[in-house]
Amino acid sequence: MGSKVITLAKEFFDILRSLQDEEHNDTYTYEEDIQILKMNGDKIAVVNMFCGNQPVFICQKAVPKINEPDGQQISEYSNCAGDDAVDDDANVLQTELGPQPLTIMKARQLLSWYTLSQNANVSAVDNNAALHPLWVRCDMSDPARTTWFGAETVCVGNKVSGVKLYSVTCKGSTVDKRSLLTLDELKQEHKKRHHPSSMVIKGSARFNLFGSTVVENTMIESLSCVTVDFKWSHVESILETPPLSSTATLNIKVASGDMRSPMFEMYRELEFLQTLADGLRTGETEWMEPLDNTPAVNLTKAYLEELQNTVKTLQDQAAKTAESTRLKSDTDTPIFNSLLERGDLDFVEQLWVRMRKSVTSYQDIGDCLKLVIDALRYGDIKPWIHRDSSSSLSKLILQSYHQQIDHVSLTGVTPVHMLLEMGLDKMRKDYINYLIGEELTTLNHLCYYLSTEVDLQEQVIRLRKLHHLLEIIVTCSTFLALPYDRLFLLTQSCLQHYKTYPYDEEHEFKLQIKPALISNFYQKEQPLLWGVEVSSGHGPREVRTSLQLSDRPLVDHVIFEADYSNETVNGDSEDPAFFSTMVCCSLVNFA
Repeated sequence: MGSKVITLAKEFFDILRSLQDEEHNDTYTYEEDIQILKMNGDKIAVVNMFCGNQPVFICQKAVPKINEPDGQQISEYSNCAGDDAVDDDANVLQTELGPQPLTIMKARQLLSWYTLSQNANVSAVDNNAALHPLWVRCDMSDPARTTWFGAETVCVGNKVSGVKLYSVTCKGSTVDKRSLLTLDELKQEHKKRHHPSSMVIKGSARFNLFGSTVVENTMIESLSCVTVDFKWSHVESILETPPLSSTATLNIKVASGDMRSPMFEMYRELEFLQTLADGLRTGETEWMEPLDNTPAVNLTKAYLEELQNTVKTLQDQAAKTAESTRLKSDTDTPIFNSLLERGDLDFVEQLWVRMRKSVTSYQDIGDCLKLVIDALRYGDIKPWIHRDSSSSLSKLILQSYHQQIDHVSLTGVTPVHMLLEMGLDKMRKDYINYLIGEELTTLNHLCYYLSTEVDLQEQVIRLRKLHHLLEIIVTCSTFLALPYDRLFLLTQSCLQHYKTYPYDEEHEFKLQIKPALISNFYQKEQPLLWGVEVSSGHGPREVRTSLQLSDRPLVDHVIFEADYSNETVNGDSEDPAFFSTMVCCSLVNFA
């Protein structure tokens, strides 16, 4: 019997080792009904608390395929990372079950094989290298209501000297704080397993500062989210408010296009610019609904006539441009005006503003630019432009000062190319105006984002990065009122990140702050997540027992019962409801 168990442990080790050696995160089906996934631990809330973003193995029940009587196959599949793509044929009904747990008995068996395979003292097992941590979803069928079992190796040098075993137990949502585990009970739970000479107690909490909100019982969803994580020592009671001495880290994830953002008008301008870039890249353009019902050609004619009829100095023109911009922007949101509106739009930028609100075809663009180039060629207008303008139209204007204009064939994609350059030029100046004006960076630090040496598609990508950076900064400035030194640090962090990484609105930017700066946002609010951890031992031999209270389950493969014994008559409770998750750890030393 013993030799059979060791053989099974060796087979299980070989499978895990093979998965571990693969460069990619793969999935393996074991014994027909067990799915083994390799993924980063931060993808799963409970596992993230102990493993962070290091690779881990996840074991769960493999979801079978069900054959219908008519021969059609219903594919029931898990939503975990690593699943194969599912056929989207309209005749195939798909039921997404989500991750499924294994029985407690099977989970314990897998953990025992994992432990045996790492024990060099078991004669039939080689001196194996350490495996990634193993976590197994459980079905809560035991008296403790276990939802996860976990195991990770303890190493001294390159040699595995033991294994830490974890068990995760959960309780459904309740508003009755008296039913929650007390701090003393958590300490006693730790002492049962470890008999420590001393213990360290640490607290943690997460609060939502900006994102989805509830207004009159209606959830207003937001793709943007700013949360803050607190960590502190010397916890005195369950659910205590983080002290001002805590370390606090903002987690900032901002999606462009939020209508509440002061950047929304700028976002719409960027979307039109992206439409032009996509048209150049694919040959097809889905034109946006025009913001001005006046035809683009008529707007351009009116603008040119206005310039022709105005005999003033360049300085007067600049003043008039500033005044017209100010009058135009009175219809926009006040916050947006104060942040990003410029009063020094030159001729090309004013033309861009008119055209981007009215053009609906390639023909519109060509006709408008033909009017402008003809007016330049015949000396009807002498517009002023910024000295550092780099668009093709700006170069033609410079040539017109000397009555020498190159011939431009306004056929094919040339007009779109020219309009895209105009927009890039204008929007880059908008962003520079804010970032430099607020003293958040210098031109040297913006070189990557302002370069015109790369092709137009890459210029658009870099402009989108710069826009996203401003969305982040403006959100933290406007809604959180962060001080200058924090905004400066955040700006540098974002600029550095986007020099290396692709555009990604899902990326979470981190920023250390002092709790006092945001105390009015969290001290009277309920946390999304509150935790306390009792630990003893040092280094790889440290063991921890933790309690996590959360506004939603930290486990997604079981259904929890809710206990709202303190509900008010109308069904709403003034007290927050929390799900309770406890993680216990045991250390197994190999003799």
